[in-house]
Amino acid sequence: MPTRTARTAWNGGLADGSGQVELSSSKVGTFDVSFPKRAADDAGGTTSPEELIAAAHTSCYAMQLSALIGEAGGTPQSLEVTADVTLEPDPAGGFRISAIALTVRGEVEGLDAAGFAKAAEDAKATCPVSKALAGVDEMTLDAALES
Repeated sequence: MPTRTARTAWNGGLADGSGQVELSSSKVGTFDVSFPKRAADDAGGTTSPEELIAAAHTSCYAMQLSALIGEAGGTPQSLEVTADVTLEPDPAGGFRISAIALTVRGEVEGLDAAGFAKAAEDAKATCPVSKALAGVDEMTLDAALES
């Protein structure tokens, strides 16, 4: 399996500095980052490690869930996955990711709501990004079929 690479070039201190994250392997883009915008309610056109984690988690989860739906005898028509990744001060110092809330809505043929819920929970437990984020205090899932 391949190894993927990203790179960040940072200039300045935490409060006054900024950087650019480059998706090196895919070459699909370079994105601005800064701590003040990372910690603000409005990101102001910059991304953050938390947003990039959310993107990684939703795409990995969607792939894993589609595989598990197929293994359970269903056919995924569409899956929409969102992840809310929460950054907060760490009582031990610095910051931490304290919670990730996954939400999935799916249109699936051949599975009832219980079968979909089981596949959704199994995907949360087995997608590689979920495994990598196992140190997050709270990871929740809200899964539902849409008609």
